[in-house]
Amino acid sequence: MKRPSSLPTALCLFCLALVPAACGGAEQKAQPKLPSKSIVIVNRAGEDVPLEAELAVSGEEQRRGLMFRKRLEDGSGMLFVFKRDQILSFWMKNTLIPLSIAFISHDGRIIEIRDMKPQSLEAVKSSRSVRYALEVPQGWFDRSGITPGCAVLL
Repeated sequence: MKRPSSLPTALCLFCLALVPAACGGAEQKAQPKLPSKSIVIVNRAGEDVPLEAELAVSGEEQRRGLMFRKRLEDGSGMLFVFKRDQILSFWMKNTLIPLSIAFISHDGRIIEIRDMKPQSLEAVKSSRSVRYALEVPQGWFDRSGITPGCAVLL
């Protein structure tokens, strides 16, 4: 009786080893930057503070947020835009950098600012219905003199 060749078996095993990597077993890569918008926030001293914000508008963009990013520079962030006012809830799953989040009303007023811990699954919710959320490097709002009540010029 002829013994089967080990080459086809080895090829099959090699292909099977590649399946987990092809199906997401490998480390996720940071997504490309989304379209951005230059916005201005008027701080508590009445000064204009510029910010370049990527726009997360679609459900997929909002779910992905800043996941897998390794850094976020001061003066940049991500603005989450919703169609209606609602209680918003965010978590930091797969988010590697510490962030601060501002919950913003439909008329552009910052309602509250909260800090978020990298990779935390704890929900960070707005205390009332808002239209927007803005994520920036943790502490940037404080360093820029931005507090609840400040105006975001969208």
